Amino acid sequence: MADDITPEDSKLTVTKRKWAGQGKFLTGRIARPETDRLPPGQHLVKNWPVLDLGQQPRVPTSQWRLDVRGLVNIPTTFDWAAFQALPQTEMRSDIHCVTTWSRYDNHWKGVSTRDFLDAVDPKDEAVAVMLTSYDGYTTNLLLSDFASPDAIIVTQWEGQPLTEEHGGPVRLVVPHLYFWKSAKWLQRIDFVAMNHAGFWEKNGYHMRGDPWAEERYSND
Repeated sequence: MADDITPEDSKLTVTKRKWAGQGKFLTGRIARPETDRLPPGQHLVKNWPVLDLGQQPRVPTSQWRLDVRGLVNIPTTFDWAAFQALPQTEMRSDIHCVTTWSRYDNHWKGVSTRDFLDAVDPKDEAVAVMLTSYDGYTTNLLLSDFASPDAIIVTQWEGQPLTEEHGGPVRLVVPHLYFWKSAKWLQRIDFVAMNHAGFWEKNGYHMRGDPWAEERYSND
């Protein structure tokens, strides 16, 4: 499904690459999640804005697969039934987009990343994961961030199946990092020994993306 797209040339990609070069939205403030619910430079929204690389892949649950490869003791390909058979968890969290919007109190249902890690058993050499989406998007995460207590691989939002525009049927949600790290339309997770840059990271965005430290761009 990724063969027809060239995300490097999309209007959004060109614009956000320019923002990275300009340092747009940076305030220079440092906040702490323990005391500041809204990170520096963010504003609250009630809706859930939609951003993507120009296409929204349609992946029926009957065709969805999640390949787990790399430095794991149990390489696995999950189909929908196998993924639903994993322990199911509900969480509530805020989300923060690098384009400055934040949304409070999102109710998720899916598989916590800690339960997921129990199922695939990463090897000791694994230090990071590379996420690949059905639209060809990639993003990297340190394994410690992927395994955070509030991280969840979601199939539902607000009691309903996750919609196509928001990354359904399955996406990652890592609330303590900017939302570009929470890959939509999740297709593959590779466990790796080095933290390599994904799509936006190669286009000027920060390798980690902590909203409270305002890690928007690679030259912060």
